[in-house]
Amino acid sequence: MALLLTVLLSTMLASSHASVGPSTNSSFCTESKECLEYQLVCRTDEYEVRHYSPTRWVSTDAEAYFMGVGAAMAFRRLFQYITGANDAGAQMEMTAPVLVKIPEETKMWEPAIYTLNFPLPAAYQDKHPAPTNDKLYFTEMPEMDVYVRSYGGWMLSVTSRLHAHMLTKELQRVDAPYNRSYHYGVGYDSPLKLLNRHNEVWYIAEGEPVCSDPQEPTPSHTLSPLLARAPRAPLPSDPLPLTLSHPVTLDNASSVSNMTDAAAQPTTPLPTHQPAESASPTAQVVEDGTSNCVIVESVEPERDVMQWDSTATVSVTTQADSNSTAVPDASH
Repeated sequence: MALLLTVLLSTMLASSHASVGPSTNSSFCTESKECLEYQLVCRTDEYEVRHYSPTRWVSTDAEAYFMGVGAAMAFRRLFQYITGANDAGAQMEMTAPVLVKIPEETKMWEPAIYTLNFPLPAAYQDKHPAPTNDKLYFTEMPEMDVYVRSYGGWMLSVTSRLHAHMLTKELQRVDAPYNRSYHYGVGYDSPLKLLNRHNEVWYIAEGEPVCSDPQEPTPSHTLSPLLARAPRAPLPSDPLPLTLSHPVTLDNASSVSNMTDAAAQPTTPLPTHQPAESASPTAQVVEDGTSNCVIVESVEPERDVMQWDSTATVSVTTQADSNSTAVPDASH
């Protein structure tokens, strides 16, 4: 009975650090024989959520002003460990990925502490030789869910911070709880690899990971180049509004002009409305002969304002000295 319990306990301990396996299970871990394994929980347009089992890593710290400098110093120590700088003289295969723990709160005038981590090979997860360098130690990574953002190129200080910022911006938008004190910069390739490089940014999820967007999706339509104005009360000299179902462009400007000519019953030109000093600024849609677009001009006593709106109503009237001028039936 005692022997059976011992076997079961050994089996449980062996399975507790079993998330390092053949790199063939990953499409982007191509330079190492073994790679950290995970289960994909969900994927969105901006990130994916992964579940990792407990693992054991060999780690070391480096103090530097930039992540790249600290990682280079720490990498040398870890590489010496897996190539024989241990009490057993064991030669270990390089595993992936390399994890750099990066603190969130750093000051430009003070160096930060960066922690570099190598995952131990599967054969050494439970029994590993002690390092000869006293600056190395072992880290127990717990079972965890991780928010991951992937990117290519090299894992530099600037690129790592950029993608970390983009990931946190999205996590905050969807109200996803995560550890805000640090994140991981994750690299899978050696510096000699030039193409198809793969890097990641990790934030550890706290509580249930968020896999869906609680907000309404953004409409797929594009905004029309019209001025955004609040409606004003119509004046007696204003023409009747003509609502267009699409913005005026060079392709349909002539048809709009024909529609205006047909609708204009008076034989004498309509008087042009001159707004009072307290009235809102006017806007005109004019054709630009040098490009395939229509320019919307806003005229104010001191400045021109260009805004974009997809819901503004466009009115069309005729004048005596021009073909057709489209005036938005809205002002501030």
